[in-house]
Amino acid sequence: MPFHNPIPEDKNQAGSRPADKGGLATLVQAERLMQIAFVLPCALLIGWGAGWWVDHHFHWHWATIAGLILGMAAGMVSVVRMALAAGAPPANRSGK
Repeated sequence: MPFHNPIPEDKNQAGSRPADKGGLATLVQAERLMQIAFVLPCALLIGWGAGWWVDHHFHWHWATIAGLILGMAAGMVSVVRMALAAGAPPANRSGK
């Protein structure tokens, strides 16, 4: 009786785990998730600093608050975009 190769399993079956891509892929994914945690505080600090600079140079006392609000808005937009990109399947990620 001749030997027949087994039928390969479908990779897209429900409940099957994707193949491990190695330690480097795991570290890259962890770095992406850690980057999300640092974006919002950095955006707030940059907005506060820009508002403080405008406040002291042009004597607009509302500029610090406006800088904080703009920094918070920019940080939230960036965080949401990064979180959506991290949750997307690898084939749908832009830039790759």
